[in-house]
Amino acid sequence: MKMAPLSARIGPSILNADLSQLHEESQKLLANGADYLHLDVMDGTFVPNLTFGHPVVKCLRNKIKDAFFETHMMVQNPQQWIEPMADAGVQQYTFHIEPVLDTVPDVCRAVREAGMKVGLAIKPGTAVEMVQQYIDAADMVLVMTVEPGFGGQKFMADMMPKVQWLREHYPALDIEVDGGVGLGTIEQCSKAGANMIVAGTAIIRADDQAAVIRDLRKSVQSAISSGAQS
Repeated sequence: MKMAPLSARIGPSILNADLSQLHEESQKLLANGADYLHLDVMDGTFVPNLTFGHPVVKCLRNKIKDAFFETHMMVQNPQQWIEPMADAGVQQYTFHIEPVLDTVPDVCRAVREAGMKVGLAIKPGTAVEMVQQYIDAADMVLVMTVEPGFGGQKFMADMMPKVQWLREHYPALDIEVDGGVGLGTIEQCSKAGANMIVAGTAIIRADDQAAVIRDLRKSVQSAISSGAQS
């Protein structure tokens, strides 16, 4: 588990961007202050939608050499895509524990052996205790604040107790939230203890992306500095 001091990091989800202009849109987000890119990969099985896979991620990496790429693997068989995503230049492989509860440690090990950081994701209906036994093998836990599979859903405030529980029990853990997060909901996330913020629509469609990213980061950093996350 990561033991460095917590830092506020904002990772735009490019799901709501113009995917025909993925490089340009991603570069714009990074130029506007994004700390990393959150890449949503869906297989049409674990979730009903399809997005893109490792060939697209590899093409993006060829254009953007230095940015931190996190793939959010909304897939039924996360083990299948570990090597292709590592080869595509992904630095963090975040997968859902629900379809692989019996083999989560094996998947974590394979992700780490492939040279990537390990992220564990849980859906709204999954109790936070389900991920607890695996946290020592992870760098980050992602608490979904919408049902995975679609962009633009309403933020589920009743997921915040999961974040609070994780922060209370694992003060040095990176905790990410994803789904419906924007300027109207960031304070709930930051006070609960999230330090990695995924925002899609709120950033992508903003008139001033840099200002939104800055305000999101400021909220989280303020909570960390004030001790609200300790």
